[in-house]
Amino acid sequence: MPFLPRRLLLAAPALLLGAPARAVTLNDSGLKQGGFVVGRAAPGTRLALDGRAVRVSAAGDFVFGFGRDHAAQARLTITPPSGGAETQVLNIARRQWPTESISGLPPAQVTPDAETLARIAREREKLGGIRALESALTGFAEGFTRPAPGRISGVFGSQRILNGQPRQPHYGLDFAAPTGTPVIACATGRVTLADGFHFFGKLIVLDHGHGVNSLYAHLSEITVREGESIAKAQRIGAIGMTGRVTGPHLHFSLSWFQQWLDPQPVVLPG
Repeated sequence: MPFLPRRLLLAAPALLLGAPARAVTLNDSGLKQGGFVVGRAAPGTRLALDGRAVRVSAAGDFVFGFGRDHAAQARLTITPPSGGAETQVLNIARRQWPTESISGLPPAQVTPDAETLARIAREREKLGGIRALESALTGFAEGFTRPAPGRISGVFGSQRILNGQPRQPHYGLDFAAPTGTPVIACATGRVTLADGFHFFGKLIVLDHGHGVNSLYAHLSEITVREGESIAKAQRIGAIGMTGRVTGPHLHFSLSWFQQWLDPQPVVLPG
């Protein structure tokens, strides 16, 4: 079942902020570490999260998110069209993260040599630049759907132990399925990256507007081009086992600018 932010605002518990912020609603289920928050505001409202401007569309849609290790509070500053800014304190729920051990990886994939490390640094910089882009697209406001079938083999936030060595947390959701299984776009967007990376293998990044990006990695094939506009549920590639993997699967990530978010409640609600 797709993630429908506008329905959530009406049918699920939602946070209605006080005057002069009473014209702002947001899904309070996203007020947690790794949380994805969508909302509506009166057109012309200006928002800032912890001092960072948050784009509001002409229709009043907005979005932001919280990283895996976000602090206990955030501050949302709301300036309605009539003026008179007010800052609301948002309480961010703390989460417990599992530990996940993966064995059998080639040693070079866990401890790369100097040349490979240099490549990884270049790729990290390139991906960071792509994720820093902010467009006026509003695909995020139209809802999200599951990008691939398959068993959930890895979850967001887990502390990774690779070949017995602690590494950075897992910042995505993994779908295990046979090589060649179709991968579809989780939402309407535009292709900002279609390339091959050391760890990610063949990957695609889609821009859904306002700093929201989705990433699809370890693909066996890519069937879209950079700059191409993509419809929700359009086929963009196929599951594979390129990059650092032990078996065929899709690594799927969701982010708001540089903050990786938990995709599971967004594409697999309930």
